[in-house]
Amino acid sequence: MGMTEDELAAAVRRWLAESWDPDITVREWWGRLAHSGYGFPHWPTEWFGKSMSSLETAAVRKEMALARVLGPPIGVGTSMAAPVLFAHGSEDQRSRWLPALASGEERWCQFFSEPDAGSDLAGVRTQAVSDGNGWLVSGQKVWNSGTLMADRGILLARTDPDLPKHRGLSFFVIDIDQPGIEVRPIRQMNGRTEFNETFFNQARVELDGLVGSAGDGWRAALTTLSNERHDFAGGWEYPLVIVAPGDKGGYLERQVGEVMEDARRDELDEANTPPVHTAERLVELAREWGRNRDPVVRQRLAHVYAMAGALRWTAERAEAAEAAGRQPGAESSIGYVGGVRLLRLIRDLAVEMAGPAGLLTGPDAPSEGEISMTVLTVPCHGIQGGSEQIQMNILGERVLGLPKEPQVDRDVPFRESVSRTREG
Repeated sequence: MGMTEDELAAAVRRWLAESWDPDITVREWWGRLAHSGYGFPHWPTEWFGKSMSSLETAAVRKEMALARVLGPPIGVGTSMAAPVLFAHGSEDQRSRWLPALASGEERWCQFFSEPDAGSDLAGVRTQAVSDGNGWLVSGQKVWNSGTLMADRGILLARTDPDLPKHRGLSFFVIDIDQPGIEVRPIRQMNGRTEFNETFFNQARVELDGLVGSAGDGWRAALTTLSNERHDFAGGWEYPLVIVAPGDKGGYLERQVGEVMEDARRDELDEANTPPVHTAERLVELAREWGRNRDPVVRQRLAHVYAMAGALRWTAERAEAAEAAGRQPGAESSIGYVGGVRLLRLIRDLAVEMAGPAGLLTGPDAPSEGEISMTVLTVPCHGIQGGSEQIQMNILGERVLGLPKEPQVDRDVPFRESVSRTREG
């Protein structure tokens, strides 16, 4: 944008001072954010953004967090679907869907993983068959987040089983509220139902729901995965209070000031963020449990601090490379694997400091049950957003130059590879 960091911060503060009003509705506030470009400043200027770099976007977010305003409508739609629409969608698709995403009018979800195609995403079996007027989708997806509250979903489905598995896929946007879709919640061990399984029985996708061309869905899927991995690789240093977009979330007509008063940051920032997930919170717990003078605990706290700092610098290197116009490297995979391992270190130290009492749950438990909820939540990290093993493969093959794992079905028609699997 041609501004220094101080000039950008001052511009954001001025806009917030002029625009923030606790008496307006969430809908109106998100509308203001969308049209200002500050809601998603890394988006293109012509599409509700300001074409900012990651570093500039982080500076905008910092000012919003310091000003204690409600964050933009974050979710699958804005973080994963929008980048696909920018890279692979038509002008008509962008015109139709981006306004509703930027202003929080709609909430979207993701239909990728299946019972037989988790880490091997290219092996999806859900089929989309053309009937001349659109596509009919049949199959099953699993581990979908927020599906019950979503209006639309991004869907990876097989349109040509006679091609090898990576080449017979297509990428769609599908309306969820229709008779051919059944959503069943999956209760996690932490008591939440963030994930669902979804069954498709001749569910319809209109002709204009195909993003890109038929059979070219793998490229669009990779765009989605790179953005998903980036989100899970590292949290933002200045967290904002966020709430669910879309009418089903129930926030659009509420006063934004009232929402801010009711919001609990850890619950709203991300459904699967464990309550204890930072070195700072670990230090507070060490004091609460009288372990802050223990030399072993102090050494392990230092380890957590050092690892968190290294991951932060890795993210900053990636942002600096992007700002300089260089292609992204392995930083997102490093950030993902490192972030998973950091959370495990934090969990283990929190439990060790609290002892058996750390396993108690509920608001009357020590530390309001934060430690037990952390124990029950951390295992999903390393699975969601692309498994830890897949990220290790990426680092081994693309960074260290190790031989690739054998893939005997890569050039085999998908129909044939499925038959071989069943026979085996």
